[in-house]
Amino acid sequence: MRLGIPSPDPSWASFSVGPLTLHTYALCILAGIVAAVWLTSRRLTARGGHPDAVLDITMWAVPFGIVGARIYHVLTHWGDYFGAGQDPLSVLYIWEGGIAILGSLIGGAVGAWIGCRRAGIRLWSFADALAPAMLLAQALGRLGNWFNHELYGSPTTLPWGLEIPASNHAFPPGLPADTLFHPLFLYEMLWNLLGIAAILLLEKRFALRWGKAFGVYLIWYGAARVWLEMLRIDPTSVTPLGLPANVWGALAAVTVGVAIIVVQSRRHPEPETSVYLPGGEPAAAAEAEALGNGTNGSGSRL
Repeated sequence: MRLGIPSPDPSWASFSVGPLTLHTYALCILAGIVAAVWLTSRRLTARGGHPDAVLDITMWAVPFGIVGARIYHVLTHWGDYFGAGQDPLSVLYIWEGGIAILGSLIGGAVGAWIGCRRAGIRLWSFADALAPAMLLAQALGRLGNWFNHELYGSPTTLPWGLEIPASNHAFPPGLPADTLFHPLFLYEMLWNLLGIAAILLLEKRFALRWGKAFGVYLIWYGAARVWLEMLRIDPTSVTPLGLPANVWGALAAVTVGVAIIVVQSRRHPEPETSVYLPGGEPAAAAEAEALGNGTNGSGSRL
């Protein structure tokens, strides 16, 4: 008997609850978002942030991140949506799969910046609290690729190869129906979970503040995507030097991560004493600080 990871039955991709049709892929993404909000909130609150701050920021970051992820995917898979015989409206069918984490980082960063400004939280403080939570969200979200029979790589004879139905529209022509493929979604899930442990350990060893924990996240995740993208066999946009667009995006993430660590280490050698923007502290915290300084909160001495 040949070993391998079976793909779930196509009927598992969605199910009905009364008049509603729930897509497993979307539920995996939702589970990742919920887990990320929980972990980020715990981390930011432990550093002095308001318990509701993360939820307020998430209300901006998540929609921007989803839109950015979809736009990035469509731009790097243009022919799947606007080629001959394609339905351009399928751009909106996000429940069928097709979002790019690199795009979500760009869109989510814009949304997070807006949310942080409104909540009075330093963007870098939020990003550091978010760093391991992003990996947790991505690990859970990648499970949705398994249900959708996507994100697999080149053929392999390894015992953990992924079974893909020959009826899959992306099944490479000319290969035997029992061909196994590298389970890229599983590789990324395991790498992300390992990255959570790596960031938490580095935080204990080094002062990863002022955005440096997020820089480590970008390096960790980007490095994995470089070699994972090279194993993919589904069509993607090819750019200069014959590299897929996602490889260049991953290399850019690594470069930005290194730049954040270097620049922020030089700009902020001092410890981070507050996660709030100047003047953004909650009234209770500001009053407590004023009392500690011997003033009445309006600047007058008590």
